[in-house]
Amino acid sequence: MRTLCSSTLIGEFFVIGFAGLVAMKHPDLSMGTVWGVCGAAMVVCVLLCAVVTRPWALAIGWVLQAALVVSGFVIGTMFILGVIFAALWWASIHYGRKVDDIRARHAASAA
Repeated sequence: MRTLCSSTLIGEFFVIGFAGLVAMKHPDLSMGTVWGVCGAAMVVCVLLCAVVTRPWALAIGWVLQAALVVSGFVIGTMFILGVIFAALWWASIHYGRKVDDIRARHAASAA
């Protein structure tokens, strides 16, 4: 699960960074606000990669996914990207757990 979730979070890191570049052109937003919010979200993505196996980290990941969808009110494309990354986050957790179970069974049968 760790590999799949971390891959999703690193992908989000880049999408958030690019969204920040687009948001800088928004006339109602200051550069400090844009990079304060985007920078914090990017840091959360990287830090979650380190602790993604903890149950509370998955909950924070879901909050991050919701924030990505809500950011669509500022940049319309983020509605689509947010839903895509929320689906990827779900798939990473769901299939990552299945892979972990298969690996554990394989290790138990080999021992």
